[in-house]
Amino acid sequence: MNDDRTNSPEMGDLRALLHGLNNQLGVILAHAELLEAKADDEAQRARATEVVSAALSAMTISRALRQHA
Repeated sequence: MNDDRTNSPEMGDLRALLHGLNNQLGVILAHAELLEAKADDEAQRARATEVVSAALSAMTISRALRQHA
């Protein structure tokens, strides 16, 4: 999209919000990976792995949205 909306203040605000969201997802990912590595049993590990997977997916979506904003 190369129209006037691409460089509007609203798009900049949206990109900033998506950047902040991605940063918070990174924190979630880091903690989930730590929990995954230190899990005492397979059930805990599986739950942590699910969070890791979801965080990575959400980060991918956030980055894609930011590129199109």
